[in-house]
Amino acid sequence: MPEAVIVATARSPIGRANKGSLAGIRADDLAAQMLAAVMAKVPQLKGTDIEDVMMGAGQPAGEQGSNVARLSALLAGIDAPGVTINRYCSSSLQTIRMAAHAIRSGEGDCFISAGVECVSRYQYGAADTA
Repeated sequence: MPEAVIVATARSPIGRANKGSLAGIRADDLAAQMLAAVMAKVPQLKGTDIEDVMMGAGQPAGEQGSNVARLSALLAGIDAPGVTINRYCSSSLQTIRMAAHAIRSGEGDCFISAGVECVSRYQYGAADTA
């Protein structure tokens, strides 16, 4: 059974909701920057080597909806499928678990596990406003 290992990591700065330099950045753009940063840390890895991009989002609606994992991957130059997971505060943790299980079961060799949340981009703390 193959072992799953973390090869590289990237982390964006944390900003204050509705204030500061990150308030105007879309979730897909922010996540794409982190995906590109992690790919740059492993230059022998190509975007076509990625089996799937799994991304957690606590509020997967509005700009964080429409499969933010796939959109972020494409913005980062990674042509791979994407899946967006919602488990609220443990959304990105769930993607790590899913990627590890996929590797150990032989579904693939290389996955990106990520998470994104841009609270400033939706009004009053709720992504679903009618």
